[in-house]
Amino acid sequence: MYSIQNDLLKIAVKKVGAELCGITSVKNNTEFMWDANPAIWGSFAPNLFPVIGALKEGTYLYENETYNMPKHGFVRHNETIVLHEQTPDRLTFKLSSNEALLKIYPFKFDFFISYQLVDNIITIAHTVVNRDSKTMYFSLGGHPAFKCPVYNNEDYNDYTLTFECNEDSETHLINQSNGLISSNTAPIFKGSNTIELNHDLFNGDALIFKDLKSKKVTLKSVKNGNILTLSYHDFPYLGIWAKPNGDYVCIEPWLGIADHETTNKQLKTKEGILSLAVGKRFKASYSIEIHPGHLA
Repeated sequence: MYSIQNDLLKIAVKKVGAELCGITSVKNNTEFMWDANPAIWGSFAPNLFPVIGALKEGTYLYENETYNMPKHGFVRHNETIVLHEQTPDRLTFKLSSNEALLKIYPFKFDFFISYQLVDNIITIAHTVVNRDSKTMYFSLGGHPAFKCPVYNNEDYNDYTLTFECNEDSETHLINQSNGLISSNTAPIFKGSNTIELNHDLFNGDALIFKDLKSKKVTLKSVKNGNILTLSYHDFPYLGIWAKPNGDYVCIEPWLGIADHETTNKQLKTKEGILSLAVGKRFKASYSIEIHPGHLA
Protein backbone atom coordinates (compact mmCIF):
# COMPACT_ATOMS: atom_id res chain seq x y z
CA MET A 1 0.00 0.00 0.00
CA TYR A 2 1.15 3.53 -0.78
CA SER A 3 0.06 6.79 0.81
CA ILE A 4 0.49 10.54 0.59
CA GLN A 5 -0.85 13.27 2.84
CA ASN A 6 -0.98 16.99 3.46
CA ASP A 7 -2.24 19.04 6.41
CA LEU A 8 -5.87 18.07 5.71
CA LEU A 9 -6.09 14.59 4.19
CA LYS A 10 -4.25 11.31 3.89
CA ILE A 11 -5.02 9.01 0.97
CA ALA A 12 -3.99 5.39 0.58
CA VAL A 13 -3.77 3.31 -2.61
CA LYS A 14 -3.36 -0.46 -2.88
CA LYS A 15 -0.71 -1.69 -5.28
CA VAL A 16 -3.07 -4.42 -6.53
CA GLY A 17 -5.33 -2.72 -9.04
CA ALA A 18 -3.90 0.68 -8.08
CA GLU A 19 -7.09 0.99 -6.03
CA LEU A 20 -7.83 4.00 -3.85
CA CYS A 21 -8.58 2.51 -0.43
CA GLY A 22 -8.55 5.37 2.05
CA ILE A 23 -9.44 9.06 2.32
CA THR A 24 -8.88 10.12 5.91
CA SER A 25 -8.95 13.43 7.76
CA VAL A 26 -5.54 14.09 9.26
CA LYS A 27 -6.92 16.17 12.16
CA ASN A 28 -9.90 14.09 13.31
CA ASN A 29 -9.29 10.71 11.65
CA THR A 30 -12.71 10.64 9.92
CA GLU A 31 -12.70 8.05 7.13
CA PHE A 32 -14.67 8.71 3.94
CA MET A 33 -14.07 5.49 2.00
CA TRP A 34 -16.01 2.25 2.38
CA ASP A 35 -14.06 -0.41 4.28
CA ALA A 36 -14.44 -3.18 1.65
CA ASN A 37 -16.13 -5.57 4.04
CA PRO A 38 -15.79 -8.89 2.14
CA ALA A 39 -19.06 -10.19 3.59
CA ILE A 40 -20.89 -7.47 1.63
CA TRP A 41 -18.65 -6.10 -1.16
CA GLY A 42 -14.92 -6.56 -0.91
CA SER A 43 -13.69 -3.60 -2.97
CA PHE A 44 -12.90 0.05 -2.32
CA ALA A 45 -12.69 1.77 -5.71
CA PRO A 46 -11.95 -0.51 -8.67
CA ASN A 47 -10.45 1.02 -11.79
CA LEU A 48 -12.33 0.00 -14.92
CA PHE A 49 -10.44 -0.62 -18.18
CA PRO A 50 -10.79 -1.50 -21.05
CA VAL A 51 -14.51 -2.26 -20.61
CA ILE A 52 -17.23 -1.05 -18.27
CA GLY A 53 -19.63 -3.55 -16.74
CA ALA A 54 -20.64 -6.85 -18.28
CA LEU A 55 -20.10 -8.07 -21.83
CA LYS A 56 -22.70 -10.26 -23.47
CA GLU A 57 -21.67 -13.84 -22.65
CA GLY A 58 -18.41 -12.39 -21.33
CA THR A 59 -17.00 -11.96 -24.83
CA TYR A 60 -16.54 -9.43 -27.61
CA LEU A 61 -15.62 -9.59 -31.29
CA TYR A 62 -12.70 -7.84 -32.97
CA GLU A 63 -11.53 -8.53 -36.54
CA ASN A 64 -13.53 -11.79 -36.69
CA GLU A 65 -11.93 -13.11 -33.50
CA THR A 66 -13.71 -13.76 -30.21
CA TYR A 67 -12.09 -12.58 -26.98
CA ASN A 68 -13.03 -13.22 -23.36
CA MET A 69 -13.00 -10.32 -20.94
CA PRO A 70 -13.97 -10.21 -17.24
CA LYS A 71 -16.58 -7.74 -16.04
CA HIS A 72 -15.09 -4.24 -15.77
CA GLY A 73 -11.89 -5.35 -17.52
CA PHE A 74 -8.53 -6.39 -16.16
CA VAL A 75 -7.13 -3.46 -14.16
CA ARG A 76 -9.04 -4.24 -10.97
CA HIS A 77 -7.36 -7.05 -9.02
CA ASN A 78 -4.32 -6.79 -11.34
CA GLU A 79 -1.07 -7.61 -9.57
CA THR A 80 1.29 -6.52 -12.37
CA ILE A 81 0.56 -2.80 -12.00
CA VAL A 82 3.64 -0.94 -10.80
CA LEU A 83 4.20 2.33 -9.01
CA HIS A 84 5.55 4.51 -11.82
CA GLU A 85 6.26 7.71 -9.92
CA GLN A 86 5.75 9.15 -6.44
CA THR A 87 6.02 12.81 -5.45
CA PRO A 88 4.91 14.53 -2.24
CA ASP A 89 1.44 15.18 -3.68
CA ARG A 90 0.99 12.48 -6.35
CA LEU A 91 1.07 8.71 -6.88
CA THR A 92 1.18 7.42 -10.46
CA PHE A 93 0.74 3.77 -11.43
CA LYS A 94 1.35 2.05 -14.75
CA LEU A 95 0.07 -1.07 -16.48
CA SER A 96 1.42 -2.09 -19.87
CA SER A 97 0.19 -4.72 -22.27
CA ASN A 98 1.90 -8.07 -21.92
CA GLU A 99 1.68 -11.52 -23.42
CA ALA A 100 -1.13 -12.63 -21.13
CA LEU A 101 -3.22 -9.50 -21.70
CA LEU A 102 -2.78 -9.64 -25.47
CA LYS A 103 -4.70 -12.94 -25.43
CA ILE A 104 -7.81 -11.18 -24.13
CA TYR A 105 -7.18 -7.65 -25.46
CA PRO A 106 -5.25 -7.49 -28.75
CA PHE A 107 -3.78 -4.01 -28.39
CA LYS A 108 -0.40 -2.83 -27.14
CA PHE A 109 -0.89 0.01 -24.66
CA ASP A 110 0.27 1.84 -21.58
CA PHE A 111 -2.34 2.66 -18.94
CA PHE A 112 -1.50 5.23 -16.28
CA ILE A 113 -3.59 6.28 -13.31
CA SER A 114 -2.53 8.98 -10.89
CA TYR A 115 -3.86 10.28 -7.59
CA GLN A 116 -3.01 13.89 -6.81
CA LEU A 117 -3.80 15.42 -3.44
CA VAL A 118 -4.04 19.22 -3.29
CA ASP A 119 -5.63 20.74 -0.18
CA ASN A 120 -8.99 18.94 0.25
CA ILE A 121 -9.28 17.63 -3.34
CA ILE A 122 -8.14 14.31 -4.79
CA THR A 123 -7.83 14.24 -8.58
CA ILE A 124 -7.84 10.84 -10.26
CA ALA A 125 -6.31 11.15 -13.73
CA HIS A 126 -6.17 8.46 -16.42
CA THR A 127 -3.83 8.39 -19.41
CA VAL A 128 -4.03 5.74 -22.14
CA VAL A 129 -1.25 5.50 -24.74
CA ASN A 130 -1.65 3.50 -27.94
CA ARG A 131 1.63 1.61 -28.44
CA ASP A 132 0.24 -0.52 -31.27
CA SER A 133 0.38 -0.18 -35.05
CA LYS A 134 -3.43 -0.04 -35.28
CA THR A 135 -6.28 1.94 -33.74
CA MET A 136 -7.16 0.71 -30.26
CA TYR A 137 -10.65 0.62 -28.74
CA PHE A 138 -11.43 0.95 -25.04
CA SER A 139 -13.58 2.31 -22.26
CA LEU A 140 -12.52 3.43 -18.80
CA GLY A 141 -14.09 4.57 -15.58
CA GLY A 142 -14.08 4.78 -11.81
CA HIS A 143 -16.01 2.89 -9.14
CA PRO A 144 -15.24 4.64 -5.80
CA ALA A 145 -17.30 3.52 -2.81
CA PHE A 146 -17.92 6.12 -0.12
CA LYS A 147 -18.80 5.37 3.47
CA CYS A 148 -22.44 6.06 4.17
CA PRO A 149 -23.23 6.90 6.89
CA VAL A 150 -19.97 8.59 7.83
CA TYR A 151 -20.89 9.32 11.45
CA ASN A 152 -22.30 7.17 14.24
CA ASN A 153 -25.32 9.43 14.82
CA GLU A 154 -26.60 8.87 11.25
CA ASP A 155 -28.52 6.29 9.25
CA TYR A 156 -28.24 5.41 5.56
CA ASN A 157 -31.60 7.10 4.98
CA ASP A 158 -30.17 10.40 6.23
CA TYR A 159 -28.16 10.70 3.01
CA THR A 160 -28.91 12.17 -0.39
CA LEU A 161 -27.08 12.66 -3.65
CA THR A 162 -27.56 16.25 -4.77
CA PHE A 163 -26.74 17.16 -8.38
CA GLU A 164 -25.79 20.62 -9.60
CA CYS A 165 -28.77 20.79 -12.01
CA ASN A 166 -32.40 19.70 -11.90
CA GLU A 167 -32.56 16.47 -13.89
CA ASP A 168 -35.09 14.53 -15.96
CA SER A 169 -32.68 11.74 -16.92
CA GLU A 170 -34.06 8.23 -16.45
CA THR A 171 -32.09 5.23 -15.26
CA HIS A 172 -31.44 2.52 -17.85
CA LEU A 173 -32.51 -0.74 -16.25
CA ILE A 174 -30.25 -3.78 -16.03
CA ASN A 175 -31.32 -7.32 -16.86
CA GLN A 176 -30.44 -8.95 -13.55
CA SER A 177 -29.99 -12.38 -15.12
CA ASN A 178 -27.01 -11.31 -17.24
CA GLY A 179 -25.99 -7.80 -16.16
CA LEU A 180 -26.76 -6.30 -19.57
CA ILE A 181 -28.52 -3.02 -20.30
CA SER A 182 -32.16 -3.52 -21.22
CA SER A 183 -34.39 -1.28 -23.34
CA ASN A 184 -36.40 -0.28 -20.27
CA THR A 185 -35.95 2.91 -18.28
CA ALA A 186 -37.41 4.28 -15.06
CA PRO A 187 -37.82 7.83 -13.73
CA ILE A 188 -35.61 8.83 -10.84
CA PHE A 189 -35.44 12.62 -10.56
CA LYS A 190 -38.78 13.90 -11.91
CA GLY A 191 -37.36 17.39 -12.37
CA SER A 192 -35.54 17.55 -9.04
CA ASN A 193 -31.79 17.43 -8.41
CA THR A 194 -31.84 14.93 -5.54
CA ILE A 195 -31.74 11.18 -5.07
CA GLU A 196 -32.69 10.10 -1.54
CA LEU A 197 -30.63 7.08 -0.55
CA ASN A 198 -32.20 3.97 0.87
CA HIS A 199 -31.15 0.35 0.71
CA ASP A 200 -34.06 -0.63 -1.53
CA LEU A 201 -32.91 1.83 -4.19
CA PHE A 202 -30.46 -0.73 -5.58
CA ASN A 203 -32.66 -3.83 -5.53
CA GLY A 204 -32.59 -3.75 -9.34
CA ASP A 205 -28.82 -3.16 -9.49
CA ALA A 206 -27.12 0.13 -10.40
CA LEU A 207 -28.77 3.35 -11.50
CA ILE A 208 -27.29 4.15 -14.91
CA PHE A 209 -27.54 7.59 -16.47
CA LYS A 210 -26.55 8.52 -20.02
CA ASP A 211 -27.68 12.14 -20.34
CA LEU A 212 -27.26 14.04 -17.09
CA LYS A 213 -26.89 17.79 -17.38
CA SER A 214 -24.94 17.87 -14.12
CA LYS A 215 -21.20 17.27 -13.95
CA LYS A 216 -21.01 17.40 -10.16
CA VAL A 217 -22.80 15.44 -7.45
CA THR A 218 -22.61 15.92 -3.70
CA LEU A 219 -23.06 13.28 -1.01
CA LYS A 220 -25.05 15.10 1.66
CA SER A 221 -26.14 14.21 5.18
CA VAL A 222 -29.36 15.64 6.60
CA LYS A 223 -27.64 15.85 10.00
CA ASN A 224 -24.09 16.84 9.05
CA GLY A 225 -24.34 18.71 5.74
CA ASN A 226 -22.33 18.26 2.54
CA ILE A 227 -19.79 15.47 2.95
CA LEU A 228 -18.04 15.29 -0.42
CA THR A 229 -18.48 16.33 -4.05
CA LEU A 230 -17.46 14.26 -7.06
CA SER A 231 -16.84 16.21 -10.29
CA TYR A 232 -16.82 14.26 -13.56
CA HIS A 233 -16.60 16.73 -16.46
CA ASP A 234 -14.76 14.26 -18.73
CA PHE A 235 -17.30 11.46 -18.28
CA PRO A 236 -20.66 11.27 -20.14
CA TYR A 237 -22.07 8.30 -18.19
CA LEU A 238 -22.65 7.97 -14.47
CA GLY A 239 -23.49 4.94 -12.38
CA ILE A 240 -24.81 4.96 -8.81
CA TRP A 241 -24.70 1.66 -6.94
CA ALA A 242 -24.40 -0.24 -3.69
CA LYS A 243 -25.18 -3.70 -2.46
CA PRO A 244 -28.69 -3.44 -0.95
CA ASN A 245 -27.28 -4.21 2.52
CA GLY A 246 -24.10 -2.13 2.15
CA ASP A 247 -23.46 1.04 4.15
CA TYR A 248 -21.80 2.81 1.23
CA VAL A 249 -22.62 4.34 -2.12
CA CYS A 250 -20.57 4.10 -5.30
CA ILE A 251 -20.52 7.17 -7.54
CA GLU A 252 -19.10 5.91 -10.81
CA PRO A 253 -17.96 8.19 -13.66
CA TRP A 254 -17.76 6.19 -16.90
CA LEU A 255 -16.45 6.59 -20.41
CA GLY A 256 -18.38 3.59 -21.70
CA ILE A 257 -21.17 1.32 -20.56
CA ALA A 258 -22.07 -2.36 -20.20
CA ASP A 259 -23.32 -4.20 -23.28
CA HIS A 260 -26.92 -3.81 -24.32
CA GLU A 261 -29.02 -6.96 -24.55
CA THR A 262 -29.25 -6.52 -28.32
CA THR A 263 -25.53 -6.00 -28.95
CA ASN A 264 -23.81 -7.67 -31.89
CA LYS A 265 -20.70 -7.82 -29.64
CA GLN A 266 -18.51 -5.92 -32.12
CA LEU A 267 -15.93 -3.95 -30.12
CA LYS A 268 -15.55 -1.21 -32.73
CA THR A 269 -19.24 -0.29 -32.62
CA LYS A 270 -19.94 -0.96 -28.93
CA GLU A 271 -21.90 1.85 -27.29
CA GLY A 272 -19.60 4.36 -25.59
CA ILE A 273 -16.40 2.80 -26.95
CA LEU A 274 -13.48 5.15 -27.52
CA SER A 275 -10.94 4.90 -30.33
CA LEU A 276 -7.33 6.01 -30.10
CA ALA A 277 -5.05 6.40 -33.11
CA VAL A 278 -1.57 4.93 -33.35
CA GLY A 279 0.92 6.69 -31.06
CA LYS A 280 -1.69 8.97 -29.52
CA ARG A 281 -2.61 9.40 -25.87
CA PHE A 282 -5.98 9.95 -24.22
CA LYS A 283 -6.57 11.69 -20.89
CA ALA A 284 -9.58 11.93 -18.59
CA SER A 285 -9.90 12.80 -14.92
CA TYR A 286 -12.41 13.22 -12.14
CA SER A 287 -12.05 14.68 -8.66
CA ILE A 288 -13.28 14.10 -5.11
CA GLU A 289 -13.57 17.13 -2.83
CA ILE A 290 -14.02 16.56 0.89
CA HIS A 291 -15.94 19.46 2.34
CA PRO A 292 -13.86 21.46 4.85
CA GLY A 293 -16.34 21.21 7.73
CA HIS A 294 -15.44 17.53 8.14
CA LEU A 295 -11.69 18.06 8.34
CA ALA A 296 -11.34 20.28 11.41
